[in-house]
Amino acid sequence: MMSDDDRDIDIESDADNDSDSRSHTRNSLSGGYYSQGGSGLQAEKRAHHNALERKRRDHIKDSFTSLRDAVPALQGEKVHRHTKQSKQSGAAEKASRAQILKKAAEYISFMRRKNMAHQQDIDDLRRQNTMLETQIRTLEKARATGQYMEAHELGLKSEGSSHDTDSSDGEGTTRRVKKLKIGVSA
Repeated sequence: MMSDDDRDIDIESDADNDSDSRSHTRNSLSGGYYSQGGSGLQAEKRAHHNALERKRRDHIKDSFTSLRDAVPALQGEKVHRHTKQSKQSGAAEKASRAQILKKAAEYISFMRRKNMAHQQDIDDLRRQNTMLETQIRTLEKARATGQYMEAHELGLKSEGSSHDTDSSDGEGTTRRVKKLKIGVSA
């Protein structure tokens, strides 16, 4: 059982808590951040919030710097934030964040087109390799059997298989077909 003195102390502490919460609510509604009773705790929370915000801004700044350095058109330029002072100084050598994003998007588009062109080249070379491997197998079979084949039967293109004019007799064109003979070297 509580004594009268204990009850008085308990009631007073409850009254203090109620006034602190009313004071904090009033400050919150009026836009104030600090409460009268817990200003040390609120200041600590505010300092922590400020540190987190500073860390976030530093991360964004570092990310823009990395992005700027990755884009060849922007390498060596400084990150520039638009302020009244910077507009008056006319610092043209600095890239704004909007310019960095625009140039990065352009560079990404350029690299995508370049990658697609390279992929097309790779596909073309693969098809050409497949064709050449087929021709090699055909030639190896011809060599093994001793058969002679005309170049057009293999699908080979050679300068001698085209239509040439014979300039010595002047009687129109003559066709020379080059035959491939594969000598067996032992």
